[in-house]
Amino acid sequence: MIHAISRLVAGCRPDGGSVVEADGPVAAVTVGALPGVEFYRVWGSNGAPVVGDGGTEAAFAPYFPGAGGARFVILRWPPETGRGPEGDPDALTAEVEQVFPGLLQALAPDEKGYHATDTVDMSVVLEGELWLRLEDGFETRLTPGSCVVLRGNRHSWSNRNAEPAVMASVFIGAHGAPGQAGVV
Repeated sequence: MIHAISRLVAGCRPDGGSVVEADGPVAAVTVGALPGVEFYRVWGSNGAPVVGDGGTEAAFAPYFPGAGGARFVILRWPPETGRGPEGDPDALTAEVEQVFPGLLQALAPDEKGYHATDTVDMSVVLEGELWLRLEDGFETRLTPGSCVVLRGNRHSWSNRNAEPAVMASVFIGAHGAPGQAGVV
């Protein structure tokens, strides 16, 4: 079972040699609107990165990258309980927008959890099991080692198991195709 997430960021010194720029734990980020979901923001860039450079801080504003940008996240989903968020809806919305700018714009207001973005998402289940649903009704159970590539299509995730699930994802910002429902 994965108990902690850590990251190591390496870069290049001016002489071209390798150097560790950051090494340590990644704190879980949570919001009241998504009870029990833990976001680990491992790395992100808002544009095409420069090899060996980029500093030690990850870019996560907006949450989903624009064209050429990237995000590396690990998410831990709790089992579904049927309980929703508790608290003032306006305050919950404001918290999500402050912590994860642009995330709510990707969610379909009329369908639980469905979202689409102008990104190519590459994910692998590390622990537990998740269900992937597409808007056409297709759904599949994903177990550790299952890899998924999503290319801007509407989808949602759920954890129907009794244990938490952990998935690592890389989002690559892409150009949206005409008529697609992306938000970036």
